[in-house]
Formats: sequence, C-alpha cells, structure tokens
Amino acid sequence: MEINSVNYKRKMNIRWLFNMAWRDSRKNRSRLFLFVSAIVFGIAALVAIYAFKYNVQNDINGQAATLIGADLAISGNRPVDASLTKLLDSLGDDRSNERSFASMAYFPKSKGTRLVQVRALQGNFPYYGSIETTPVQAGTSFKKGQMALVDKTLMLQFNAHTGDSIKIGNSLFLITGVLNKAPGQSGVVAGIAPVVYIPMHYLQQTGLLKIGSRVTYSFYYKFSKPVNMDKLTKKLDPILDKAGMRFETVEGRKESTGRNFGDLSRFLSLVGFVALLLGCVGVASAIHIYVREKIASIAIMRCLGVKASEAFLIYLIQILGIGLIGSVTGAALGTAIQHLLPLIFKDFLPFTISVQISWMAIGQGILLGMIISILFALLPLISVRNISPLNTLRLSFDDVAPRRDPIRWLVYALIVMFIIGFTFLQLDSWLGSMLFTLGILIAFIILAAVASLLMKLVKLLINGSWSYLWRQGFANLYRPNNQTLMLMVSIGLSTMFICILFFIQNLLINQVNLSSSGNQSNMILFDIQTSQKDAVAGLTRKQGLPVIQQVPIVTLRIEQINGKTAADLQKDSTIKIQHSVFAYEYRVTFRDSLSESEKLTDGTWIGKAQPGKDVPVSVEENLAKRANLKPGDKLVFNVQGVQLPAYVSSVRKVNWGKVQTNFQIVFPTGVLEDAPQFQVLLTHVPSNKISAAFQQVIVRNFPNVSIIDLGLVLSVLDELLSKISYVIRFMSAFSIITGIVVLVASVRISKYQRIQESVLLRTLGASRRQIFAITALEYLFLGSLSALTGILIAVGASWLLAKYSFEIPYAVNYWPGVILFFIISILTVIIGLLNSRGVLNKPPLEILRTNA
Repeated sequence: MEINSVNYKRKMNIRWLFNMAWRDSRKNRSRLFLFVSAIVFGIAALVAIYAFKYNVQNDINGQAATLIGADLAISGNRPVDASLTKLLDSLGDDRSNERSFASMAYFPKSKGTRLVQVRALQGNFPYYGSIETTPVQAGTSFKKGQMALVDKTLMLQFNAHTGDSIKIGNSLFLITGVLNKAPGQSGVVAGIAPVVYIPMHYLQQTGLLKIGSRVTYSFYYKFSKPVNMDKLTKKLDPILDKAGMRFETVEGRKESTGRNFGDLSRFLSLVGFVALLLGCVGVASAIHIYVREKIASIAIMRCLGVKASEAFLIYLIQILGIGLIGSVTGAALGTAIQHLLPLIFKDFLPFTISVQISWMAIGQGILLGMIISILFALLPLISVRNISPLNTLRLSFDDVAPRRDPIRWLVYALIVMFIIGFTFLQLDSWLGSMLFTLGILIAFIILAAVASLLMKLVKLLINGSWSYLWRQGFANLYRPNNQTLMLMVSIGLSTMFICILFFIQNLLINQVNLSSSGNQSNMILFDIQTSQKDAVAGLTRKQGLPVIQQVPIVTLRIEQINGKTAADLQKDSTIKIQHSVFAYEYRVTFRDSLSESEKLTDGTWIGKAQPGKDVPVSVEENLAKRANLKPGDKLVFNVQGVQLPAYVSSVRKVNWGKVQTNFQIVFPTGVLEDAPQFQVLLTHVPSNKISAAFQQVIVRNFPNVSIIDLGLVLSVLDELLSKISYVIRFMSAFSIITGIVVLVASVRISKYQRIQESVLLRTLGASRRQIFAITALEYLFLGSLSALTGILIAVGASWLLAKYSFEIPYAVNYWPGVILFFIISILTVIIGLLNSRGVLNKPPLEILRTNA
C-alpha cells in the first residue's frame, strides 16, 4: 500500500502578520523611538530644502520678467556704431537706454567717498517691476532733473538724507530718493557695489567717459504684441556676436537664475544628505539592538511553527510602520522649517521668496525615508531568517548572523547603489557621486580596521600588573559580545561628517580673508589717464603714501587664433576654442620682466620686442587652455581698431589671490606705448582715517579716477561670509543633532551586551563604584579613539577637497576639531554610564530573573 506524503505547506496569513507586528511592538515602542528619531532630522532637512527649491523655482517663473525688467535686454562694453544703432532702434515698441560703470561718489556733507556702480538711465525702464525707492515716486521723478537715487547702504554709511547732494565726477546731483532695490539685484550685490541712478541726460557733463573707462551699454525693449522671441534672437545673435554684444530674454533669465540657484540647492541637499546618512547609522544601530533583544521571542515563535520568512516579515512590517511614522514626522518638521529658509537666504536671491506647502517635497521626503528605513534596517533584520528553534537554548547573536550570507552582500550593494544614485541626482556627475560614495566607504573601512587593530593590540598589551579596574575596562574592548566595532564606526562616522562641515566652512571663509597688514597693497587707483599719471603719483607721495606699483593698461580683443575667427567657430564645432575667448575684451599691459605673482610654465619669456618682427606675448595658463594655445601659435589682436599680429612666446601661471595687478596677456616693451591706455596705481594706506583723507584729495583733484579700498572690501566680505557661515551652521545643526541621536543609539547597544558581565561582577562582590569605573574607562577609550579617528579622516578628506575640488590652499582652524573631540569623548562616557545605571541600581537576582 502506497502512503502519500502529507503536504504541510500553508498559505501566508497577511492579516495575522500585521496583528503580530502590532502586538509585539507594544512593549518596545520606546526603544523603537531611537529608530524614528535617527531619520527624523535628516528627512526634515531634505524636505525643507526640497520645498524651498520648488518655491524658488515657482518664484523664478513668476518673477523672471521683473528680474530683467524688460522683454529683451541687449548689452555690450563698447559704443554701438551707426549701422547697429539703426537695427537696435527698430526693435520693440518701447525702448530704454542705460550706461553703467564704476566710479567714485563724493558726499559733500560728510566729506565721504565710496566706489559705486553708476547707472545712467533714459526711458521708462523697468517695464516689469519697479525701482523700489523711498519715497515711492522718486523711482520715476529723478529722471526729470539733475537728481540721483542712492542705495540705502550708502545713505546709512555716510549719514545722508533725501535733499542732500552727491557728487559724481564733475557734477553735483540732488539726492531725491533712497534706492531700496534695483531690478535683478540681491542684497549681497548691493553691499559689494552700491548703485547710484542718475538721468542719462547729465552723464556727459560728469566727464567720466574717458579712454579706458569700462562702460556697459545696455538697451531694454518692451513689446506690446506677442513676439516669437526665440526666432528674433536667433536672427540677432550673429549680428550682436560680431559686435561683441550679448542679449538676454525673460526665458534666458529664468534658466540662468534657476541654474545658479540649482548649485546652491544641490549643496544644501548634500549637507542634508549627510545628516540623513548619519541617521542611517542610527537606523542600523537601533534595529541591531532590537533584533538582539528579540532572539528569544523569535526562537519561541519558530518552536510554535512560525516560518523564518514569516518571522522576518513580522519585524519588517514593524520597521515599515515605524519608518513611515518617522518619515511623516520628519516631513512635517521640514515643512515647518522651510519658513526659516527665506529669512536666511533673502540677501542671496534677487527676488521675493514665497512660502507654500510643497506636497511634492513632502512626498519625496516620505518616500526617501521609507527607502532609507528598509535598506539600513535590512542589514540587522535579515539575521531573523537564520534564527532557529534551537536559539531558545543558545542566545548568541553571532550564530544568527553568518558573514557569508549572500543576501547581506546584496543589501550592501543596494546601499552603495542608493548613495551613488542620490548623490548623482544632486551633483549631476557620475564621477562626483562615485568619489563621494568611495570616500564614505574608505572612511567606513578605516574605522573598521582601526577597531579590529585596537582589539588585537589591547589583547596583546594588557599586563597582569595593571590595576584590576584598568584590566577589566580594557578587556571589555575585545571580549565576546564587545561593541568596539559598532561604536567606533558609528561614532567615528558621526564625528567625521560633522568635522568635515566645520573644516570646509573654515576653508571657504579663510580663502577670502585677505590681509591688509604690512606693506601689502590695500588701495587701487584706476582709470588714470596717461596725462594724469605723474600728477596722481606725485599727489600720492605728497600724502606720505608709497607708490608700490604703477601699471599701464591697454584694452584690446583677440581677432584670430591660428587663422581662425569667431565666425569660423560658429561654422565648425570641432575647433577646440571657447567662444568667450573672442567675445571678451582684454585689459593687457606691457613690461620687460615677470612679476612676483607669475611663474613660467612653458615657452620662453621675451621682455622686449624686435622691430619688424611679430610681437611675442605671454598668456596665462587658463586662457591658454580655453583658447587651446601653446608656444608658437599665431594671434591677431584688435587694438582700438588697429590689427596687430603676434605669437605666443610663453605660458604663465598667475597667483590671482595676490593683491596686485595680474593679467591674462602680457606684451613686451616697445609695442603698445603709443596705444590708447590708462594707468593703475597701487599704494598702501595704514589707517581708515588716512584712507578717507587720501580719497577726498584724489576725488577733488581727479574726479575721473576710481578707487578700490580693500579695507572696505574686506568689511563687506566679512559681512557676506558671516551670512554664508550662518547658512552653513544652520544646515550643520541637522547633522549635529542627528549625530547625537546616533551616538545615543550606538552606546545603548552596550546596555544589552554588558548586562551579563555586570551581573556576574555584582554577584562576585564587585561594588557599584568598581563597575562604574570599569564602564567609564571602556567608554572613555572608545569615545576618544573613535572621535580622534573620525577627526583625522576629516582632516584628510578636507585636504583632498581643498586641493582637488576647491583648488585652494589648505589652512584650517583645528580648534573646532579639538573641541568636538572632547565633547564626543565626554558625551560617550556620560551616555554609557547612564545606560548602565539601570543595572547598578538593581540587585543581581532581579536582573538575572528579568533576563532568564
């Protein structure tokens, strides 16, 4: 008789799984709170940034016309000839002209001077938006007479009021209103280059349009009827390009503004992602604790017939539920935080920022939180599959987490792919995302290697002559169920991320912290006419100031490179020359030697031209790359309408950070001496009082000469950098808070790993003080070594970023790292001791019964 085998397979009861997940979580929700809190702040940071980004994009779309102020803007930095004037006058239904340039402004009442951006305006510009002034009517009434609108920062600086006078060049203007905001101008730009509006009718009498004066000629157009702007600009493009002019439309401004803001949002998103990555470490730590506690419960369920897959799904459902709660909480917090971001960034953006709830950002944050929850919870959770009924007798966690589990390696691969994919979406560069991910992996490997090496060294170095407490404390670092690897990786990564943020912030701030001490140039006089150079230099010496450098400057353009012109570039896309090389107007000089800030990298320096031969010139290495130039290549320059053949004799590396005149192209002596030119003079002013007096003398005697006071520039940069620093600190706060949460989660592991040892010590007669000291020594060593390793990795990472990404000198203040080291070390000890308090305050028998 044949006996049929019984099929014990049964269908999975989904409802029962959800019920079990709910019931099992009742006694563990306080511990699962660590899991929630670890991801809340990272999700909050990203949701706030995403919502801010979407709101700004909507604002750009809605306010793009007010950013440009017209339907079409055409500008260039040289006068327009008659043929082009006829074309420009045929465009649009309403036209406005503007001339803008840098010049000195003089306030007779306070006798103050300041370099400003003068804008001479004619017509009804702006057609969209307005020139925001106090009083409001001053934005249009100033065009009716010899009046000016003066930027509010200037008015405050020189204690000026409406009705006072301001001198621009040779002319005195009545201040008829305070300029609060010009079209397309942000608060930061206004701080660096304050604007003064005057009517164009009075521009000529200022006497400021001299040879070498860098003037921007702008033309604004409004079209009453709909016009196909793409078709029109395609027709105008070759004509304007030939004339060295450029155009801008509303759609073009949308794209450029959106692109510039995109760089900012990508940076902020990466900072938020750092906070989220720290949260991921917290997720893995918290679930690691949770699964360790549940081994006995899962083993009992397996004895009662629950499949391994069902046990796994019960806890996965818990993770999904708690992850959803954490993601929704983070999204709600991020939506609230986004109200602060417009206040932080208002000075950096040239338009009004609105605040609206972005459901797209909330959806992205919740989805990202769920993905993070599942990915990083899977690492410890997959061990549930390996818990067998036998684990009711054998409770070692290591037995249920085999190292060769293929699914574990699949999860590792998914995590790496997720990090690469997310960073690619932010950086739009596979190389950048790969390097970012590789950096994280290297940091993880270094921390894991240091932890493994530490355990081996401690085991070898412990000496029997040591104090019992020291031996016991250090022995805990390598005994079975030690937490050395987990704590070093989690604490080290947290410290590393936070420290890198501090170091990069410090690097960026130091990079622009120019020094005006010693005899270094700190004042630049430019637009000096050739006929004025000796008089200006003499006046400078008469004031007791040195003439550190006096340099002639000639304005020219590149017409040909090895026979190729801008027109050839349009026809042949294979020519490896950037279009901007031909469009740019170069300021060059001539001399017979290299300066201190220059170093020859290729070719031969020739300081004196030979009569009757082509002119040898030296080009800066970045220009050589853009123009694909090397020694021997032929050039043709247009010097104020005169064609001048030349060739590249050498390539130079220029230190642009040095405070002196630096040039992309340098000619030898004997060529440009008779060309139209102006002079630049550099001097050193020892104090603000002497600086103010010297500027007043120069402006009174030479009103066309402009002055850059580097001391004033430094104060403006300090103000700007303080705002940038505040933004970075605000975003870093998310990482710091998350890092603390992760630290708490990681150290809590010790409570469940050290509980048996503590009970045994108590049973054998150890006092609370002795256990307290052993625990303190263990966590002090772990915390300090983890923090130190993380800080050292941060130093290396920030050096690499400075050298290869930012390309700036590496000079950071290490005090934040030192302070962070002590904070992390002490915090680790405190949290470790607090977690042990429950063991110390209860009798051994009670704890043994609890764990039985």
